[in-house]
Amino acid sequence: MTNEVTPGAPRDDAGSAGTGGLARRTVLCGAGAAGAALLAAGCATNQNKEPKDLSGKEVAKAADIPVGGGKTIADAKVVVTQPQQGAFKAFSAICTHQGCLVNRVANGVIKCPCHGSEFAIGDGSVAHGPASRPLKEYQVQVKNGGIVIS
Repeated sequence: MTNEVTPGAPRDDAGSAGTGGLARRTVLCGAGAAGAALLAAGCATNQNKEPKDLSGKEVAKAADIPVGGGKTIADAKVVVTQPQQGAFKAFSAICTHQGCLVNRVANGVIKCPCHGSEFAIGDGSVAHGPASRPLKEYQVQVKNGGIVIS
């Protein structure tokens, strides 16, 4: 069955000749909606990946990490905290919910800007969802005033 259009033939409201065929507008709108859905799905998950190997790398200076707080080191994708004086911790800065980078440490928690997840500065555990898994912890040492991943 072909969908030939005879000059002067009546068209239905959707713009197709006759009945039974898909209107061009319907097909184009459907394709546009499908494309928008794929784009939105691609944006829903941030594609940050864990760094390959941080072993032996100095990621921060101990003097820059406040007691009871911390600092995100975006280029290393690490957040370093100091829950108590002289006790330093390091965690992946990649949120376990959808892979966004955490960007702030305040009031005893590491905060993700994307969906509001929060993680405890002492052990990286989830303090507030939607994340359901803790941040990956790295072992650290203080060497010559620097926080070094061991």
